[in-house]
Amino acid sequence: MGGEGDGLRDYHGKRDFGRTGEPAGREASAGSGECRFVVQIHDASTLHFDFRLQVGDVLKSWSVPKGPSGDPSDKRLAVPTEDHPLDYEDFEGVIPAGEYGGGTVIVWDRGTYEPLSHDRRGRPVDFAESLERGHARFRLHGEKLRGEYALTRFRGGRDGGPGEGAAWLLVRTAGCGRAHGSTPDPRRARSARTGRTLARVAAEERTA
Repeated sequence: MGGEGDGLRDYHGKRDFGRTGEPAGREASAGSGECRFVVQIHDASTLHFDFRLQVGDVLKSWSVPKGPSGDPSDKRLAVPTEDHPLDYEDFEGVIPAGEYGGGTVIVWDRGTYEPLSHDRRGRPVDFAESLERGHARFRLHGEKLRGEYALTRFRGGRDGGPGEGAAWLLVRTAGCGRAHGSTPDPRRARSARTGRTLARVAAEERTA
């Protein structure tokens, strides 16, 4: 998932914070609390879901065109993108046209997750290390997504991180936990943070 020490360099390099309302991010400790996750719906050049897991002091991020599914038979393509700051979890709004990722964003789901990765002997494996190895398991405790999921790399870019050719699969495993329905129609889905749809956010920003 990119070289260690890269931090938010790629994230900052792609954005003009004088134009976009996205958070610039702060140098922050990961703290001792539970790890967070967020799923955002992003109506950019293509409509997709952004799946983000807190790993250390950043949100590791994947673009999931069809969104996470609660059906274990659905294998969803997940393309890695640059790390995002932790405060991106709350971002909802319109990224201006011409800026990287220009379009409307809502927070579809958010919550905490438990790392579940282990080695062949059943011993726990550090979650960041499991991602580097290309297979990570975790249990989501979201408002909409609940249960066990896995991310598995099946095609790597440079160092397995964001880059040409990099691709993962996001799959709900058959472990315990309750799945909450199928992936919603993203244009009708409502924010877990504000209850707004993509269209409502876009309309409010135009009139602001």
